[in-house]
Amino acid sequence: MYCIKFTLIPASVISFFISGILFAQNGDLLSGSKARELYRQIRDLMQVNAVATPELLRAGAPLIENAHQAVVALSAGNTREHSEVQYQLLTNARIYLQVADAIPKSRSFLDEINKNLADLRRAIDRLELHFRATLQSKEKLVLGSDRDQLSRYVEHNSQLHGVGVENDRVVFFGDSITDNWRLNQYFPGKPYVNRGISGQITSQMLARMQADVIDLRPTVLVILGGTNDLARGVPSNTIKNNLSMIASLALAHNIIPVLSSILPVNDYYERDDPNHVRSVLRSSSDITSLNQWIRNFCQKQGLRYLDYHSKMIDTAGQLGISWTKDGLHPNEEGYKIMASLVQASITSALKGQKKKRKKKMRRLF
Repeated sequence: MYCIKFTLIPASVISFFISGILFAQNGDLLSGSKARELYRQIRDLMQVNAVATPELLRAGAPLIENAHQAVVALSAGNTREHSEVQYQLLTNARIYLQVADAIPKSRSFLDEINKNLADLRRAIDRLELHFRATLQSKEKLVLGSDRDQLSRYVEHNSQLHGVGVENDRVVFFGDSITDNWRLNQYFPGKPYVNRGISGQITSQMLARMQADVIDLRPTVLVILGGTNDLARGVPSNTIKNNLSMIASLALAHNIIPVLSSILPVNDYYERDDPNHVRSVLRSSSDITSLNQWIRNFCQKQGLRYLDYHSKMIDTAGQLGISWTKDGLHPNEEGYKIMASLVQASITSALKGQKKKRKKKMRRLF
């Protein structure tokens, strides 16, 4: 755990250090070194004001700690690859400013505190410009004109059209956790199709429904998405709307949707890699809240809920270390647990579907 040490630094000194960052760049996208310097200065400005105001020290400590953890992660590797962590730093810094504005200031250091807060606001504004530029640059680089990556499975989909539909095809639909799942290894001989794409959020999954699900005419659709939405700060209502639309589209095309819970995460691998501090972007409370909504949604709509979360959480409330390779993605043991759970759900769904088919045939005669 990071131990916060405070030293009151004159506002003039801090202004000197950050002036180069704030005004030296003509474009919005900072270089790696300038970006890392900006991250550190935001963290230091948050720290320096707290020491002079006991109430701010108490109220702002979690925000400062979160900012420190984000800076540690951002200091490792290419800063342009960490837009999610940039967003976390930006969010915590803005909340800190709101707290600081609401708390009475010490008269002894009032001028320096106000100056530091003004510098912090400017630094945060600069970070927001850099963050937005990072997202635009990353999206152009990775996705180009194909934002939802519809081209990923075009060839494979064309090979499946009209083939083996009578064999109760199942589509696994999601992000990297699905993408990395070697279905042939865990479900040999089963007509299961993997349509996961690493890094995707639920809006991208929704955009792929026609091409990667509906056109394949599966009997069952296993949906696992939302963890990347949480990491990117997508509003919870947006995630819920996307998941409900995915399920509704499946039902409208006579596909049985199975909505899966989001997996827990852990921070056990932080010592090996600062990027593996997973709970900073995916808090247990956010995961639990979204999973509760998914469960309630399934109950209200009469849909199937697949609970991975409760089966893969340890006594500390995190993803069991034996079931993951990095605190976020399952390893082989983790996938074994998931395979057993999803197979039971698929079997139940197919059994129910066969009963409906028999009843329909009886009506015909």
